[in-house]
Amino acid sequence: MNLFHDHFQNYKRYNIPKAQLVIADIPYNIGINAYGSNPAWYIDGDNANGESALAGKEFFDTDKDFRIPEFLHFCSTMMLKEPKEAGCAPAMIVFCAFEQQFQLIEEAKKHGLNKYINLVFRKNFSAQVLKANMRVVGNCEYGLILYRDKLPKFNNHGKMVFNCIDWEKDSTAPKIHPTQKPVQLLERLISVFTDEGDTVIDPCAGSGATLIAAHNLGRKGYGFEIKKDFHRKASEWIKQSEGQGSLISFKSNNARRYEQSELLAGVTA
Repeated sequence: MNLFHDHFQNYKRYNIPKAQLVIADIPYNIGINAYGSNPAWYIDGDNANGESALAGKEFFDTDKDFRIPEFLHFCSTMMLKEPKEAGCAPAMIVFCAFEQQFQLIEEAKKHGLNKYINLVFRKNFSAQVLKANMRVVGNCEYGLILYRDKLPKFNNHGKMVFNCIDWEKDSTAPKIHPTQKPVQLLERLISVFTDEGDTVIDPCAGSGATLIAAHNLGRKGYGFEIKKDFHRKASEWIKQSEGQGSLISFKSNNARRYEQSELLAGVTA
């Protein structure tokens, strides 16, 4: 696992290999409304206590001007070339805000990523507790699989799979990043689109969970994180994970489980 304290645009200085899978949870560009539907807006999560220090704050200072064209240029550059044989093409997965999907789809075409599959991640809870008086509250996150022309590598073993994926809570991982994704979910995605020994790159690594998931499954993980505090905490978690011998058996158990799972499907654009 390699986590660089740098912007992904500076990737050339690190000489990292090209990826079978690029996976990223990009900033949603929501700025000071980051906690708008989160109980953390109020002291102890109770509006009777008044607003907390997080009211009207950003998750981080880069969550308002994330440049999708630059991000997609990096991703398309760092994905492996599309091979002649079928079933081996690379792909990228982007977690994003619902509204960002449309910009990502159109901008991706300018970078040779012509096809997409939409993803919905279904939670059994909602962070929108402050909107509980509404009849409908959000319990989903969204994402896209982007690829060039040939269908990417799918380890689905001939089974029908679905693009609506259950979100597994991660109760054991340290909480490092406000939009941290569960390791178990990332393992599911990585296991479908890569083989053991393949390279996975996360240009917006945050907590480092993608690198942990890749390591657990025997993949080579590389990530970039520009925020000093996130990088430090993620590096500590990665170092701890690399020193845990139990990861070897954990990897094999997960690999077998995910090979039998019905995880993803969709219709290409």
